[in-house]
Amino acid sequence: MSTPVADSTNRLAWLLEDLEIPGVRFAVLLSEDGLRIAHSRGVIKDDAERFAAAASGLRSLGKALGEFCGGPSNAVRQNMTEYDEGMIMITAAGAGALLGVATTPDVDVALVAHRMNELASRVGHEIGSAPRLGGRN
Repeated sequence: MSTPVADSTNRLAWLLEDLEIPGVRFAVLLSEDGLRIAHSRGVIKDDAERFAAAASGLRSLGKALGEFCGGPSNAVRQNMTEYDEGMIMITAAGAGALLGVATTPDVDVALVAHRMNELASRVGHEIGSAPRLGGRN
């Protein structure tokens, strides 16, 4: 990843400042269908867009597994995937929006999860996005 550049399409990046803690590489706000809404300073726009698409897919897989393991009302609360070099955490953040965070391996998982949930509940109304309609306007 290269140095992030100022981005006029990243007006909501300030919302992610609470997640700038040791062990957090970057955070991305995204729509449930995988579009980047905003990203933190730790990631460039193109990588944030790739992350948003992948995080949306991971969330969809979690929903499918939840239904398989408990039925249609078994909602996903949070996705957590651990890798050799860190974790990916995804949680709901308002209507139609998600919050994804990438970490290093030595992160305080409880602190990150707490900050993510705090942020999601505090500003969900600002970052919620309505579902896209089928056709173009």
